[in-house]
Amino acid sequence: MPDTNFEQPQTPAATPLAMTLHVNGRDHLMALDPRTTLLDALREHLGLTGTKVGCNHGTCGACTVHIDGRRHLACLVLAAAAQRRNIGTIEGLAGPDGALHPMQAAFVAHDALQCGYCTPGQIMSAVACVAEGHTGSDAEIREYMSGNLCRCGAYPNIVAAVREVAANAQQRS
Repeated sequence: MPDTNFEQPQTPAATPLAMTLHVNGRDHLMALDPRTTLLDALREHLGLTGTKVGCNHGTCGACTVHIDGRRHLACLVLAAAAQRRNIGTIEGLAGPDGALHPMQAAFVAHDALQCGYCTPGQIMSAVACVAEGHTGSDAEIREYMSGNLCRCGAYPNIVAAVREVAANAQQRS
């Protein structure tokens, strides 16, 4: 029988890097290993657990956040690369009085969530989809939301929620 007790090589600890992350309108000074992803900085160091760990390879969209108003996968961004940029998470979408963001309210109204695990990433991507103007048709919405996977299959309801928010935004313009 082959020996399976191999010693794992130890990665030397990196010197912590002082950085300031601007998240949901607030600055957070911290010292992090320079290899720390934005996902880990948000969840493990700032306690913002709304951004979910899905695949940790950039294929599921559960960790979608906004950086300078554009959607990014937090598992693929180093925290150090996000310094001096505006980072938005699901926790920052609601109004200061706790009122839901229109997209959050539309997800509830259209039952666009089931287990809820992918919901924060879906909502962050949906907000960006509307802001980017990719809501001309259901097919376009599906295309621009295709980077966010939902194991429960709530896709038709997600598209309906995005369509509603986009239509309301057009009426206000």
